[in-house]
Amino acid sequence: MPTTSSEIAALATTNVVVHPLVLLSVADHHARAAARSSNKRVLGILLGQDTGKSVNVANSFAVPFEEDEKDPKTWFLDHDYIEGMWGMFKKVNARERMVGWYHTGPKMRASDQEINELFKRFIPRPVMVIVDVRENTVGIPTDAYFAVEEIKDDGTETQKTFLHVPSSIEAEEAEEIGVEHLLRDIKHSTTTTLSTRVSEQLASLRGLQSRMLEIRDYLRTVASGEAPVNHQIVYHLQDALNLLPDLDDVQKTKAFTTNTNDQLLVVYLSSLLRAVLALHALVDNKETIGKAELEERKEGEEEKDRKAKTPAPNRVAGGKEEPEAPAKDDDKGL
Repeated sequence: MPTTSSEIAALATTNVVVHPLVLLSVADHHARAAARSSNKRVLGILLGQDTGKSVNVANSFAVPFEEDEKDPKTWFLDHDYIEGMWGMFKKVNARERMVGWYHTGPKMRASDQEINELFKRFIPRPVMVIVDVRENTVGIPTDAYFAVEEIKDDGTETQKTFLHVPSSIEAEEAEEIGVEHLLRDIKHSTTTTLSTRVSEQLASLRGLQSRMLEIRDYLRTVASGEAPVNHQIVYHLQDALNLLPDLDDVQKTKAFTTNTNDQLLVVYLSSLLRAVLALHALVDNKETIGKAELEERKEGEEEKDRKAKTPAPNRVAGGKEEPEAPAKDDDKGL
């Protein structure tokens, strides 16, 4: 059925909320599948609540899925498995419903539209969430889409496509505690708090850079006339720019410089302290090794002296000691 302009506008404002448990389940599903094939994408069902204005994705489960990499139109999805798993999940939590499906893309495939039509047998309005599980991903790793059938103004045949909707990562209090413990456990034991903070700030700056590049490309596209002006986006950009501090003010610039110098002083002192501790540990290690070598040398010399003082035993022939030869009597026969 074709989607009207009002329905498309309503779908565009729908917010898809993904919980951390879903991301962990998808990452685990992909890790187990990557052991067999690294380029293979995985697919599963999303569970939660669909209120119309928002979709709350709180749980998920994996689904057996196979596709031909050379022919995207050839794929297999186990329907019976979905019905069986849904029956078991419904007994555990009756509030959760099937709200959509996910795959690890990381981009759209030609078969996504056909798979989405298949899921309409179970879900009246399925949402498709693409989860980017790559390690170098910066920012939110989810992209949510709804399938729509656009009506063209020239009266030609309608076209099925996907409408991108905003998505966010939110967690309840219990989930936040679990995620914090998990992140604390997976951090490398040799990393310090300072290096961890610097790594997190670096990742945040990379995310900010990617967003700034997207804004730059969009403004260039609008300025060149390739895209129409979206006043809502312009208003949001203006609000963001209004939050920036006025760096032309001398007092604010001096305050920023003082704060930066204080932070760099702490980093400098920390580096000096780490270097001194490393040198101290090196000296202690050298001293310990020297003492051990000296003790080994003394023990070796004492062992040599002990062997030198001990008389050598007589040779044994046939398991018996040979008797000492009698002293030669030089006066014999005199």
